[in-house]
Amino acid sequence: MEKDARPSWDNPMQFVLACVSYAVGLGNVWRFPYLCQMHGGGGFMIPYLLMLVLEGIPLFSMELAIGQKMRMGSIGAWTAINPYLGGVGIASVITSLYLCLYYNVINAWSFWYLFHSFQSVLPWAECPVNANRTGYLEECEVATATQYFFYRETLNVSSSIDENGGVHMGQALCLLLAWMIVYLFIVRGVKSTGKVVYFTATFPYVVLFIYLIRGVTLHGALNGVKYMFTPKLEQLANPQTWINAATQIFFSLGLGFGSLIAFASYNHHNNNFERQAIIVSLINSGTSIFASLVTFSIYGFKATFNYESCLQRMRLLLLNTFDMAEDTITLDNIDYWVSELNRTHPLQFANLIPKLETCDLEAELDTAVEGTGLAFIVYSEAIKNMPASQLWSVLYFSMLLLLGMGSMLGNVTAIITPLRDFKVLARNFSNETLNGLVCLFCLLLGLGFTTRSGNYWFTMFNEYGATFSLLFIVLIEVVTVSYLYGLKRFEKDIEDMLGHKPNWYWKIMWAFVSPLLLISLFIFYIVDYIRGGTPTYQAWDKELGKSVVMEYPWYGQAFIALLLASSVCCVPAAALYAFCTKKQKVAPPREHSISAITGV
Repeated sequence: MEKDARPSWDNPMQFVLACVSYAVGLGNVWRFPYLCQMHGGGGFMIPYLLMLVLEGIPLFSMELAIGQKMRMGSIGAWTAINPYLGGVGIASVITSLYLCLYYNVINAWSFWYLFHSFQSVLPWAECPVNANRTGYLEECEVATATQYFFYRETLNVSSSIDENGGVHMGQALCLLLAWMIVYLFIVRGVKSTGKVVYFTATFPYVVLFIYLIRGVTLHGALNGVKYMFTPKLEQLANPQTWINAATQIFFSLGLGFGSLIAFASYNHHNNNFERQAIIVSLINSGTSIFASLVTFSIYGFKATFNYESCLQRMRLLLLNTFDMAEDTITLDNIDYWVSELNRTHPLQFANLIPKLETCDLEAELDTAVEGTGLAFIVYSEAIKNMPASQLWSVLYFSMLLLLGMGSMLGNVTAIITPLRDFKVLARNFSNETLNGLVCLFCLLLGLGFTTRSGNYWFTMFNEYGATFSLLFIVLIEVVTVSYLYGLKRFEKDIEDMLGHKPNWYWKIMWAFVSPLLLISLFIFYIVDYIRGGTPTYQAWDKELGKSVVMEYPWYGQAFIALLLASSVCCVPAAALYAFCTKKQKVAPPREHSISAITGV
């Protein structure tokens, strides 16, 4: 009866849109294009789509099946499967908590940029003047206006993690707004989330489509699109290409966080999750490719703009140095004149060499940027050069915001659903109160990321808060389902829900292929971490106007170890607790045993 009283999605479409809104996130926009750029353009599609079939779809379907069958959050579901595995659910909740803490900070940045887009001149389009109004600020001049706005105006970042500072009030207010909106989206649980996903799952596609139309019409956009679809097949021989493809599929679908189990727990018993898993996985991967098309058209525009600007500087340098007529040198014949002037005026040309630049379109396209650097610096730099730049800025950061908010719905649901399954919390707190307390807790901890050194802690959480633990969690999940819970028993559960047993594809993937891939990724991550030496981070050097590599201090390294171990340790700790509890229940009281022996 308790299970029947559990709230449900109004229809299967709500569930599909919730999964799409959760899975399709910022990584589709800023991680996948970077990997394409790094690993051979169109050639990267081969390992990516192969890993989708071998790893992504089977594991996605498995988590949906567990949630729908057990109709509980991650902690309750894994405890029901095996009392010793409650720690797997706890590990998922802790990992989701880490993600929530820093992920909403990105939404706060999106709010910040969105609010600053409503100006006659975008604030990252030009450098601010100095106090004497005699020129531009030195830090901005040695960097770029877009870098200055991000690192100084948005983050007010310190020069290292050791240098602390107060809270950035603008960012703190944006973070507060982000958490208030998340709370409004989840205030009534699945009932309110089910309504919101109609917008958060669809509007980003509208913006992407508009950007695609605008992007391909920009000057030089085809250079970027051509770069994307020109395969460099030699990259297929690089093991790192395959590892990155498997990792991207894994994280893009949001496996291991407990969000999919939580969402599926609100399904009706006979919902066809198998078909939905395939649909959502294909939509997610299709979105990555679609977003890459948009991104590479923007890349092409930016690279062409930078390339032609470089040529123009070279042209003016040669015209002024050699006192030539204005129309003598053009952008098309500049290479000829460089060779010709070097031949005819060798001494004069030799003095010019330190000022010469190497203008290379291919090198501009090869410059790979990911993460916040792509979303908030590269895109901003491209947008400022577009006509009606304010309009494109508002559209872009609105899209980023909705992608981030859609993912946050799944992240917070992964925490709240297991908590609601605890009767003591369900009895003493209403949905609204419990959801509000979780959001408030995350907001207060997240304020640390708005301090001057907060961006370095953000990077730490982003790089070490989830990767290791998620690989471990999903490996335990698939091994448990296939060998501990039993594949035959799992088949019967699926037959009970769908009316048919899973076919050979699902069984082979769950029993052999997916576990082997996960073990390989897990081993690679450990080896790569050990071989990497002391962990490093990118610190902003305002004197140089660029990021420099620095090693984490001892307390940073200790915190990284804590992040890596905290969620993983929940699995053996919970198993040990379950074993001790069971042993105490089974063992007869000590006094009774003594009495039996002594005959008293």
